[in-house]
Amino acid sequence: MAAPGASRSPGIAADSSAASLTAQLGEVWDSLAELGRTLSDDDWARPTPCPGWPVSAQYAHVIGTESLLLGRPSPEVDPGSPAHVKNDIARFNEVWVAALANEEREEVLARFDEVASARKEALKAMGEAEFSAPSWTPVGNADYRRFMQIRTFDCWVHEQDVRDAIARPGHENGPAAEQAVDEIVRALGYVVGKKAGAPEGSLVLIVLAGPLQRSVAVSVSGGRAGVVDPPGRPATTTLELSSSAFTRLACGRVDAEAVLDGVFGGARVSGEEELGRRLLANLALTI
Repeated sequence: MAAPGASRSPGIAADSSAASLTAQLGEVWDSLAELGRTLSDDDWARPTPCPGWPVSAQYAHVIGTESLLLGRPSPEVDPGSPAHVKNDIARFNEVWVAALANEEREEVLARFDEVASARKEALKAMGEAEFSAPSWTPVGNADYRRFMQIRTFDCWVHEQDVRDAIARPGHENGPAAEQAVDEIVRALGYVVGKKAGAPEGSLVLIVLAGPLQRSVAVSVSGGRAGVVDPPGRPATTTLELSSSAFTRLACGRVDAEAVLDGVFGGARVSGEEELGRRLLANLALTI
């Protein structure tokens, strides 16, 4: 019998058992902490691909969300109305960014270490029943397991924001990266069918060439698009690109034209090129 949270859904690769999600989150936090110890003051202030946030804000954001999950109160700070804040979740995030904006780098990193350590201990104390318990998540009511899938995605993406800002690539493969890509794969039916407008009968094949390698097929049938096991027929459109480009496009960190021009290794579209270009242009999912 499969372990709880171990999905056999088409296109999904990561293990989402309680133990695996706990390990994946610890993996990202450890990677962020190690990266943080290498940062200079200039690095700390560099803008990242996440609109409005320097490197320092990425750490403040993770501290804030994980503090909330530990039951700690939010700072009583008015962050104002920055142009990049578009919704209530973003306003919550900005409170922590504003609260820690004037703290010294070493103090923020020490606080990050303490919060990450506390969260690891809290997660290790939870079992499958707790991970299966009903929970609010950023995508609606689900269970705590679903929330931690999203947390792994979010923390990993913000680590990549830091790495891209300081031109120090890394940690783009392994269990946490697989979970992050899974989060994008879960939305590909909507992207292909609704946003890109793939017609009935279409079969789109997305091939990730590395650092994380995966092939994902999306079929449009009966008016609905969904991820499927690769069928034994040629794809209508095949999109080949790096997992780096795929994740940055999905998170709105780079635009399609830049990728087509070669950023993050570029992209190659075969078959119905117009559909492939529409898919690239509409891949952004995050808010």
